[in-house]
Amino acid sequence: MNATSYIKRNIAVLICSAFIMTAINSCGDTTKKTEATTEAAHDHGAEGHEEHSEALELSQEQMNAVGIVIGNIEQKNLTAVVKASGQLAVPPQNAAQINVLTGGIIRKINVIEGQRVSKGQVLVTIENQDLIRLQQDYLTAKSGFSFIEAEYNRQQQLKAADAGTGKAHQQAEANYNAERAKLKALERQLQQYGISISRIASGNITSQVPVTAPINGTIGKISAETGSYAQPGVSIMDIVDNSKIHADLIVFEKDLSKIKVGQKVDFRLTNQKNEQIEGQIYGINKSFENDSKGVVVHAVIKKPGANLIPGMYVTGLIGVGTETTSAVPIDAVVRSEGKEFIFVVDESAKAAHEEEHGHTHKGEAEEKHKEEDAKDQNSVHFKKVEVTTGVSEQGYIQITPIEKLPTDVKIVTKGAFYLQSKSSGPAEHSH
Repeated sequence: MNATSYIKRNIAVLICSAFIMTAINSCGDTTKKTEATTEAAHDHGAEGHEEHSEALELSQEQMNAVGIVIGNIEQKNLTAVVKASGQLAVPPQNAAQINVLTGGIIRKINVIEGQRVSKGQVLVTIENQDLIRLQQDYLTAKSGFSFIEAEYNRQQQLKAADAGTGKAHQQAEANYNAERAKLKALERQLQQYGISISRIASGNITSQVPVTAPINGTIGKISAETGSYAQPGVSIMDIVDNSKIHADLIVFEKDLSKIKVGQKVDFRLTNQKNEQIEGQIYGINKSFENDSKGVVVHAVIKKPGANLIPGMYVTGLIGVGTETTSAVPIDAVVRSEGKEFIFVVDESAKAAHEEEHGHTHKGEAEEKHKEEDAKDQNSVHFKKVEVTTGVSEQGYIQITPIEKLPTDVKIVTKGAFYLQSKSSGPAEHSH
C-alpha cells in the first residue's frame, strides 16, 4: 500500500468516527429533554395537586353519606340582648374559712380536698393542754356556785320572813350574781371549743377539741397537715357552697338604661362548648366599678351545675326586648381555638376549579379527565367564615359574620362539625 492510500483510509476512518459520536450525543440530548419534559409535567401535576389540597371540597355522594344539609341564613325575630362579661361568684355567707379559736397541735384531719361536708361535721381535731385547766376552772366554779346559791336562797327565805338583815341579803345576792356570771362565761367558752358540759360534769376531761364545719359545702384547699401547729386567725382550710353561685357581670354606661331587675340572662362559659346556662337579674349596683364606667349587675343562676366554680369567666346575654336578626340553626356554628365559624358554599372557588380543568386532553387521558370533570360538576366547595354569635332561641342562634357575605349565600345548616374536622385535619384532595 502506498502512502497516499494509507492517508485516504485514515481520513475515512476519522470521518466515520465523527458521525458516530455526533449521533450518540444527539440521542443523549433527546433522552435528557424527554426526561426533563416528563419530570416538569410530573412536577406541574404535583404542584396542581398541592394547590388544590387546601380546598375544602365534597362530592354529592360524600355530603349525602355524612348528612350535610345546605340552606340559607334566615331572618328570625329573636330576643335583643346586651352582651356583658364577668365572673362567677358565691355570696359571702356561702363561703367559709376554717380557723381555730385556740392554738394547738392538729392530731387528726377527717376530710380531704373536694369532699362534700355538712354543717356541724367534724373536720379537724386539735389538742391543747391549756384546755384541761379551763375545764378544771369550770368544775371549781360550779362547785363553789352551789354553796353560794344555797346561801342566797336561805337569805331570800329570811327576807321573806322578815328574820334576816338587809346587808346580809345584799351580800349574798351580789356573790350569787357574780359567780353565776363567771360560771356562764366558762360554759360558753367550753361550748365554743366544742367541749360537752355534761361530759365534764361526769368527770370526762379532755385535751382535744373538734373543729366543725360552719356551713354545708365542698372542701377547698387544705393548708394544714397532721402534727402541725394551728394558730388562731390562720385558715387551715376553706369550704365553698356552690348551690347559690351567681354571676357578676360588668355592664357599661351606654347599656345601663336597658337593664332591669328580673330580665333573663343566658350565660356561656369562656373556652367551653356551646353549653348555655339560664339566669335572671336580681340586683344592680349603684356605683361604677373601679372608675371603669361599668356597673356590676348580679344575676342568679337558676340551675347551677356541679361544674360551675367561683372565678370562672362567663359571657352573659341579657335579654332586653325583641328584634329581627340574622340567625342560623345552632348546629351550623362550630368552635375552633376560641372562635366561632360557619361554612358557606364558595361558588368562586368552584368556578376557578372548573376553569382550570377546562383544557382538552388526548386519548385515554382525555376520557379520564372527562370523568373527573363530570364528578367536579357534582362537587361543592366550602369556605369557613368567622362569625360572632348572640342569643339562641328555638334551635336558632343569632350570628354576625366578620366579613360581608352575599345576600343569597348558601351555608351548611347541618353537618358543620364534619367539615370542621376535615378542615382541621390533613389536607385531602377530593379527586
